Amino acid sequence: MSETDERRLTSWERRAEWPLTALAVVFLVAYAWEVLDNRSTPGLHGVLEVVLWVVWLVFAVDYGARLALAADKRRFVATHLFDLLAVLLPMVRQLRVLRLLTVLKVLNRRFSGKVRHQIGVYVAGVTTLVGLSASLAVLDAERGHPDATITTFGDAAWWTLTTISTVGYGDRYPVTWEGRLVAALLMIGGIALLGVITGTIASWLVQRLSGVEGQVVEAEQATVAELRSVRAELAELRAELRAAKS
Repeated sequence: MSETDERRLTSWERRAEWPLTALAVVFLVAYAWEVLDNRSTPGLHGVLEVVLWVVWLVFAVDYGARLALAADKRRFVATHLFDLLAVLLPMVRQLRVLRLLTVLKVLNRRFSGKVRHQIGVYVAGVTTLVGLSASLAVLDAERGHPDATITTFGDAAWWTLTTISTVGYGDRYPVTWEGRLVAALLMIGGIALLGVITGTIASWLVQRLSGVEGQVVEAEQATVAELRSVRAELAELRAELRAAKS
């Protein structure tokens, strides 16, 4: 990628960052409203569907614009497969829950650099967002099935908690293939989240230990310099004493 193309792509991503973040929040709110308010009128349901598809379309346009700005398009596609799948797969009605993947990626990209140094805030935020999205997605996929064990948001939240923590009580489980797909993604996401937590803590510890090591080295150097000064003073005193005796 040439320097000019890289600047153009970076400029586009910087300008689109806040609008995409706002749209991601709108999408999550609209999706939660649609899933949780099962008594909504057909008109309201239609409005929410339009909002969801419009936001998803904006995400698709953003991917297309970044692809057009990329000099090496093959490399861009290869390094942004997650973005491509999140744009293409939700076109299938049964896979619409995967639109939440795009929302999670946009929000994480926006805020990870801002709060990653605050381990507790970052972990709590990511865990809450992933848990909420998984609960909504599995409830949306499951509650219409006659053999479903996940029929309320409480059931979905409990299932998400036991799954992401790898406890797995088994009292609630998905029976549809869409729900099982959400479960598989949640399991993978839980493992990835643990990896991020471990990596973040390790990075923080390395930074802290590096700072301590630097302070120790400085202290050692100062001590050595002081000892040398004391030895020089002692040598001078010895020389004075010898001169006095003679």
